[in-house]
Amino acid sequence: MPLLEQVLEKNPQSVKLVFKNFPLRSHTFAQKAAVAALAAGRQNKFWDYHDELFKNYNKLDDKKFKEIARKLGLNEEQFEKDRKDPLILAKVKRDLQDGINSGVRGTPTIFVNGKRLKIRSLEGFQAVIKKEVKKQKQRQR
Repeated sequence: MPLLEQVLEKNPQSVKLVFKNFPLRSHTFAQKAAVAALAAGRQNKFWDYHDELFKNYNKLDDKKFKEIARKLGLNEEQFEKDRKDPLILAKVKRDLQDGINSGVRGTPTIFVNGKRLKIRSLEGFQAVIKKEVKKQKQRQR
């Protein structure tokens, strides 16, 4: 099971996953891929599409985006329409700027309560989560 899924499973009451796009400028199709994933998300297939993008990261082009949509059973006409929606592109650009403002330089970068996670293991996550939950409980007293 992927690491983030393990973290969510172990901490269902205290962890919420927030995904932000950070299309790397060095990757020709990164921004288009981010837009395509969000377009798929409008059909409740964001994570499925996201996972397919990562499986095919070195084969991405407009043809591959359409192939993935077809493979996932998306309404292709709606998918293409959503890929052209300026609101989706604006979200990708906002996410990118948020990342830049937070000091993100690459992907994946993981934050827990606004602090960059340095130890990317289940134990590393659990230690930080435990510390943050304890702080939250102390504030509530």
